[in-house]
Order: sequence, then C-alpha cells, then structure tokens
Amino acid sequence: MAAASIALIAALGLAACAGIDRRAARKEVLAEANYPPEGQFVDVAGRQVHVVIDGLPEGAGPDLVLIHGASGNARDFTFRFVDAVKDRYRVLVFDRPGLGYTDRVSDSFGGAANTRAESPAEQARLLQAAALALGAETPIVLGQSYGGAVALAWALERPDNVSGLVIVSGASEPWPGQLAPQYPIVASSVGGTSIPPVLAAFLPNDRAALSLSAIFAPQSAPDGYAEHIGIGLALRRETMRANVRQINSLKPHLKVMSEGYGGIDIPVEIIHGTADTIVPIDVHSEVLVEQLPDALLTRLPGVGHMPHHVAQDEVIFVLDRLTRRAGLR
Repeated sequence: MAAASIALIAALGLAACAGIDRRAARKEVLAEANYPPEGQFVDVAGRQVHVVIDGLPEGAGPDLVLIHGASGNARDFTFRFVDAVKDRYRVLVFDRPGLGYTDRVSDSFGGAANTRAESPAEQARLLQAAALALGAETPIVLGQSYGGAVALAWALERPDNVSGLVIVSGASEPWPGQLAPQYPIVASSVGGTSIPPVLAAFLPNDRAALSLSAIFAPQSAPDGYAEHIGIGLALRRETMRANVRQINSLKPHLKVMSEGYGGIDIPVEIIHGTADTIVPIDVHSEVLVEQLPDALLTRLPGVGHMPHHVAQDEVIFVLDRLTRRAGLR
C-alpha cells in the first residue's frame, strides 16, 4: 500500500512538472512571437549570433559595437540609444550568448542541470568573431553593466581588434561579499532544473517588469521601455539559466581580468552614476580608472545604473570624445 502511494505521488509529481513545462513552453513561444529578432544572424563556427546593424554604411564611419548587461538583450540599446548615434556611427548591437537570440558559446554550457557558464572572455571572443565577419575589424566597443566586463575582456583577448572602450556602469572588479542568495540557488543543478520552469510558466510579465524600478533607481524607466525590451524574452527557461549562471560565476573571472588591465593601452572612457547600487562606482569604476593607462572617468551625481537611458547626452558625449581620442575623427 505504501509503495503504491509513493508511486502515485511520484506520478502526480511528474505530471505536474510536465504541465508546468508545457505552460512555460507556450509562454516562450508567445514571447518570441511578440518580440522576434530585430536584426540578422551571423554564423560563427556553427554558433548563431544575433546582431542589429544600423547607421552608416560599412566604411563610411567608425564601427560601434554595443554590448548589453545582465537580463537584457539588444533591445536595451535599440529602444532609443541607437537612434541617437546612428547618424555618425555604423552601429552593431549584439545579443550576448544565451540571451536574446544568440546561441550559447558551445553546447557544453546548455542544459537545465549544467552549472557552467561562459566567461566574459569566451563571450568576447564569440562577439569579436561575429563583428569581424561583418567587417568591423577595429570597432569602438561600448559595454554596459555585465557588458562592461565583456568589453574589457574583448580588449584583453583581442587587443588588435578594438580601437577604444566605453564602459558604462561596468562590472570590472571582484566585489566584496556575496551575491544575493537567489543567484547561487538558481545557478545550482537542482535550482536550475526546478525554478526557471515555474517562473517561466507563472510569473506575469507585468510583475517581472516591476524589477525595472530597482534597475533604474533612483530614476524611473523611460515611458515605453518595458514594452520595448520584451520582458518575456528574459523569462524563457534557458535564458534565465544562462543569465543567472553567468552572473554567479562572474566574480572569479573579474579577479583574473583585473590583474591584466594595466596592459590595455587603448583609450578608455568610463562613465558611472554615483547612486548606482547594483554596480557601485566606488567598488568598480573608481578602481578601474586607476588600473588603466589611458582612461577618463566621468561621474554622474545622483544617477543610478542606467545612464545610457537617463543621462543619454552625457554617455554620447564621452562616446564622441573617445572616438576623437582614438583618432577616428
């Protein structure tokens, strides 16, 4: 009798899990239908890299690569930023590996129970290869938040294939303390298998959009941003796993990377809000500017984590200054 009861409970549990996965899959299909790829795909050794290309024709002006932060995708920059710079740059906006519509760097990083994630260096190598295939041999690379780590890794990994860096609210240093507990929990084998399907199936998009308040604080997200970014894309099961595991594994990579920043001999512009509590300026950018041989730091008083939206003119000013410093204008 006990054995039969255990078998029944197990069967019901499996049925419930299957039902959750079906509901999650339906919501993922809907998210991709509502927010399809905005750009094109580049094949890099069998990996599909999604890129939005806008602005000047190839060869008509400097190439500008934009790399988004955690939980995001290329839509973070196509919201308004690309329109503000496309008159003087050829702009390439990439989805980072595992986010948006770009593949993981390799199949070895996939799977619900797989705790491995791409390092910033592995991401940089994939995106650099895609940029090179598109004719961007020595672009300016602008990275925001986690994308700042990838931009720095690009300069470390491919120093001959970058003209200059713009680091916006960038994660650059190994920080004191630990991440919030949800990261190691979801990054684990058990958590990665069980939690993303539940969130994908049942978390309403408008509830997830509330997290934007924390990301933009103390400012507010611009009108229309939540609708443009495609919250549902970030709530796909494999996207959640990739995002959380990349964040959870970032700190040791930054420790190794930071030891090599002194060898980055291209011009760098760093811009960071003093009110950023997600990637604090005193832990990251104020340290980074002292490690780089040719860097300028612009502090934005009272600005939070998203200056490319809430202080866009200032970000574009340092981008244009970087372009001049790099001898591209």
